[in-house]
Amino acid sequence: MFVIKTEVCDVGAETFAFCAQKTMYGGRHIAEGDQIFIFASENEGGPGLIAHGVVRSANAIPKKGAMIRQTPRVSITVKRTTVAKRQLGRSELKGFSNWSDGRPETELNFKFYRQATNKIAGISDKAAAFLCSFF
Repeated sequence: MFVIKTEVCDVGAETFAFCAQKTMYGGRHIAEGDQIFIFASENEGGPGLIAHGVVRSANAIPKKGAMIRQTPRVSITVKRTTVAKRQLGRSELKGFSNWSDGRPETELNFKFYRQATNKIAGISDKAAAFLCSFF
């Protein structure tokens, strides 16, 4: 399972296209058929968790030139399957900062907000089960 936090122009869309997204925490392994939770980035005015979907396409972006250190990027298309029924974002996850407590809330806070850049990330089964409770 994966999560993406990025700018979302139309939170009610049935299909989303996210181009050249940074990947961290295993996000570069995303592939067609994978499930993903979509967070509309609060940095871009979004509300946080908005939807769950299925990846319809995933294409790795080739690295540029001879740069030594580049964050892998992918472009994905996602078909929305469900809409979030409860709020979950930075303010709800902020208090979960004991990085070694094993809580799914802490995992999401760490992956999304410790380094607040937009990104695609892999998540644990425990975090995925937690996110499913918002639908």
